[in-house]
Amino acid sequence: MNLKTEQSLEILSKLGLAYWLEVITHDPWCVYYFGPFGTIQDAELSQHGYLQDILEESAQLISITIKQFQPHTLTIFEDSLV
Repeated sequence: MNLKTEQSLEILSKLGLAYWLEVITHDPWCVYYFGPFGTIQDAELSQHGYLQDILEESAQLISITIKQFQPHTLTIFEDSLV
């Protein structure tokens, strides 16, 4: 990724306009956010690699969604909700 692309993604992220993959798993229950991405297509193209990594950890996938926003944290564990 070049400097101009990184700067563009940083601006989009700060404005809440970047796209993020939201991956929810069970056993363990976690919500993961991967990104930022400049377009929905970029997020779609990247999701396979992230899913493969999570599934290799033996987590059970519940859902994957592409969202346009700025997450406050990149990983939410069940324990952190208590």
